[in-house]
Amino acid sequence: MLTLKILVGCASDKGIKPRNEDFVGVHFPDGSELTLKGAVAAIADGMSSSEAGQHASQCCVVSFLADYYSTPDSWSVKHAAQKILSATNSWLYSQGQARYQSTKGMVSTLSLIVFKATIAHLFHIGDSRIYRLRAGNLEQLTRDHRVWVSSDKSYLNRAMGIDPRLEVDYQAIPLELGDVFLMTTDGVHDFIDEKTMKKLLLSDHHLNVIAQDFIRTASENKSDDNLTCQILCVMELPEVKEDAIIRPQKALPFPPPLSVGEKLDGYQIIAELHASRRTQIYQVIDTDSGETVVLKTPSILYDDDTNYIENFIHEEWAGKRLNHANILNVLTPNRYRTYLYYVTEFLDGQTLREWIEANPKPDIKIVVKIIEQLVKGLQAFHRMEMLHQDLKPENVLIDVTGVVKIIDFGSVKIAGIAEISPLHSHEEENVLGTLNYTAPEYHSGQRGTVKSDLFSLGVMAYELLNGTLPFGDTLPDKPTAAHFAKLIYVPSSQHNEMIPNWMDGALRKATAINPTLRYDTLSEFLYDFTHPNSAFLKAEKFVPLIERNATLFWKVVSLVLLISNLVLLYRSL
Repeated sequence: MLTLKILVGCASDKGIKPRNEDFVGVHFPDGSELTLKGAVAAIADGMSSSEAGQHASQCCVVSFLADYYSTPDSWSVKHAAQKILSATNSWLYSQGQARYQSTKGMVSTLSLIVFKATIAHLFHIGDSRIYRLRAGNLEQLTRDHRVWVSSDKSYLNRAMGIDPRLEVDYQAIPLELGDVFLMTTDGVHDFIDEKTMKKLLLSDHHLNVIAQDFIRTASENKSDDNLTCQILCVMELPEVKEDAIIRPQKALPFPPPLSVGEKLDGYQIIAELHASRRTQIYQVIDTDSGETVVLKTPSILYDDDTNYIENFIHEEWAGKRLNHANILNVLTPNRYRTYLYYVTEFLDGQTLREWIEANPKPDIKIVVKIIEQLVKGLQAFHRMEMLHQDLKPENVLIDVTGVVKIIDFGSVKIAGIAEISPLHSHEEENVLGTLNYTAPEYHSGQRGTVKSDLFSLGVMAYELLNGTLPFGDTLPDKPTAAHFAKLIYVPSSQHNEMIPNWMDGALRKATAINPTLRYDTLSEFLYDFTHPNSAFLKAEKFVPLIERNATLFWKVVSLVLLISNLVLLYRSL
């Protein structure tokens, strides 16, 4: 099986300076960590006029190499790196102020490459550089953040620790076999022309020898600074047809049909809670602990369907990385698994769909409490860079104590996994989610965002309060943009006169067909849903008849047309 393999060469020297304030590092993890997080190479150059440039450059590299692998597997490279770099920058800036009373106390350049799957993610600030040699062509991939005042005087205008607000350049570049990446500090690249760089990189020497040749050449050319060079050559790229994280479990056989009283891997079947063509869900007892839990098994009908198997394993993977009171807890069994299934906590309660049917006219305060809990649960998804993508009443449980839990992860989009190899590569043909609850943008092939989950939440909130959907349920199975363009939001006042105008205003904005018109965050929606917004109060002073009462509107239009036709007929006689 092919995997990511990169050869590395490195050299660093203080040059004519009394000490070396450059710092360089690389980390290549093994196994799943290499798949999920990738490999990292970094180079930094402490600013010479900085009080603690050496400490700053070391901190930039060491902290990133350590902290990056501590971020959630579900995070994308960009999100994880930006979080770490922002925190490191804040620390450098505050330490510079506290220890040295200067904005130049702890300042360094920083250039990073994260090699993940078949993509190189580049992050850069300052005037250290990253080059790429591909097919004999040498290209500088970063730009220097340096301002030249005159031919011999310049200063860094962007660097780590120089300003509390951080602005880092980012780009993602597809990798090719044989790509060579060159990382240098200015003590090297300012004293070697690109023709010579290319000649050195194309030599047959070991990469460490080539790196030393860069240092020697720059020194011979009268370099007056520290000299650091790191070279990385892509020797092998992983397969991206399927995600390596699911391969071990794909080999497990599907469980046979189970009956009450039977045992599977130490779980005794108590009752079948749900059965469909796609899955079976059982209430079971863990015979080791005596705990009542839930066993979810795949349907034997799909034992040769690769996409189905990937999605089933994907559910468990996502669920295990979510730990929140308003999300179903997926358990990690402490015993060997001989079949494909996963285990969750047992919840004694009912689906939100069942609750809606049992409470056609609920108390608004109770609905607010349900929505508050759903918001908290969704926020936990979003903090992990996950989108639920299939929020609907059937995928929410309310237990006997009133705790609300999101229970389904089959359509969850995980940023960190999607950038390796999307498990849902067939999404474009088959829109995930459920008609009438799925955000309109999914049907036009657009990528989902936090606003897409918000749309689904808004539809559910509307249904909880009004017992129906905000646009009716007349959409065809495969709606187009034209279908959505014809949809008209029906004010809550037509269904439930107890709903305040400002609350309906929040629902209207949350379920806007155009995602740019929705709230930017769930917290904004929740605040307007629970607090009167004067903008909505003003807007509701006049509501067009077609929105207040569409039936009456069309009756009036029909009557006007009838009268007009009668007048025309009369005049023609």
